[in-house]
Amino acid sequence: MNATFDNLSRNLPRSLYRAAQVRELDRIAIEEQGIPGATLMARAGQAAFAFLQQRWPQARSMGVLCGVGNNGGDGFVVARLAHEAGYLVRVWQVGDVDRIHGDALTARQQMQAAGLIAEDFAAADFSTVDVLVDGLLGTGLRGEVDGRWRQAIEAMNHARASGNGVLALDIPSGLHADTGRILGNAVQADACITFIGLKLGLFTGQGPAMCGTLRFDDLTVPAAVYAQLKPVAHRLSWDQFTLLSRNPTAHKGDFGHVLVVGGDQGMSGAVRLAGEAALRTGAGLVSVATRATHAAMISAARPELMSHSVETASALILLLKRASVLAVGPGLGQGEWGRILFSVLLESPLPMVVDADALNFLAAEPVYRDNWILTPHPGEVARLLGRSVEQVQSDRLAATTALQQKYGGVAVLKGAGTVVVDTAGETVICNEGNPGMASGGMGDVLTGVIASLLAQGCSLDKAARQGVCLHAHAADVAAQDGQHGLLASDLFPIMRRLSG
Repeated sequence: MNATFDNLSRNLPRSLYRAAQVRELDRIAIEEQGIPGATLMARAGQAAFAFLQQRWPQARSMGVLCGVGNNGGDGFVVARLAHEAGYLVRVWQVGDVDRIHGDALTARQQMQAAGLIAEDFAAADFSTVDVLVDGLLGTGLRGEVDGRWRQAIEAMNHARASGNGVLALDIPSGLHADTGRILGNAVQADACITFIGLKLGLFTGQGPAMCGTLRFDDLTVPAAVYAQLKPVAHRLSWDQFTLLSRNPTAHKGDFGHVLVVGGDQGMSGAVRLAGEAALRTGAGLVSVATRATHAAMISAARPELMSHSVETASALILLLKRASVLAVGPGLGQGEWGRILFSVLLESPLPMVVDADALNFLAAEPVYRDNWILTPHPGEVARLLGRSVEQVQSDRLAATTALQQKYGGVAVLKGAGTVVVDTAGETVICNEGNPGMASGGMGDVLTGVIASLLAQGCSLDKAARQGVCLHAHAADVAAQDGQHGLLASDLFPIMRRLSG
């Protein structure tokens, strides 16, 4: 399940940072802007408590689990504020109390002065509280959680499964802030409020599944602080894009001619989905190069697609003369037919979207090219880079960057928090989409969408970014009727509406 982005978040930024960068933003705010660390911690606690009241308005009791760092300090502030507001509050301490220092220690002392005493986690009983607050580990975690920390995380997840709400402070404990990788075990939060800078790991890997509803608060850190640091990536969503406008005198030739190549024996559906997706998102003309046994069937089912029987390299070369953009891979197969057709396309100077089986041919014989967009899933990236799927998923941004550097053009790593690395090496992460998209044909549709945008005049970078967002946003709209049973073709009427 993807994160839900809280529309009430104040000034939700586009910039995404690594944990070390957020710590640097924190340092600049304190040392160069003169904002005391205790003030930032107090603001974090106040923002978190206000969010908790809004998210669980019926709650009257809470349990706060605090570690020994600043994340625990935020938890001490939340506990004190809730206690002063009349909530029944219990605080459980995890970790060596003697390690608490600085602003976190001050926050703990203020909580104790207000009449709250932290209990040892060994005696934790969550049955007496409505909501649990995760202030355990924060963004500094490197190795896998174990011992008492893991027990605390497991206990919180068990309580959530039994009906307790869970709010994570800054990041769900156990989640790697840079990669979204779960380090042994992680808190499954219903909601997360994150501070100062949006952490990269909340938006890709397992991050979207673990943080629930996401709220951001910049703690009133001034813009001058952010101006000193370049984000590692940017958040991408459909509301960033404007529709492609059309001149009243336009004709079909103005919007490009996409040639979709694929559909080996028994796989006509993939190439048809890609072709129809290109049509539904505005391409002027779409041709399909496929097996002879499929051509007539596709034309009969969707006559707007110009479906051609292509059994030889020479037949494909003839079609290339009329095309402006190529899309190759859907249903291409791994046989000799597909290999020959892909070899022909590699000789063409036309811009190209490469997906599915074409990526497997590319992995076997790597080629660098500036004018294509690669759209693999993690398994295909693993083959393209000679890595395991686990290695790819453990750092999706690094894998996508490596893919772009090795093969050129634009690299798109599909999945929760789709990563796009453009021709200049800049990274964006799409925060739209849902698990209903885990069904056959979704990738074929994305191939057609991106090729269509290329044909209509978008640059490689814009076509990849806008195509990913259009596809994901349409799926989110379609999933309002339920994620189960969501079909790739369900996106067509929605994408048509969104496209103009």
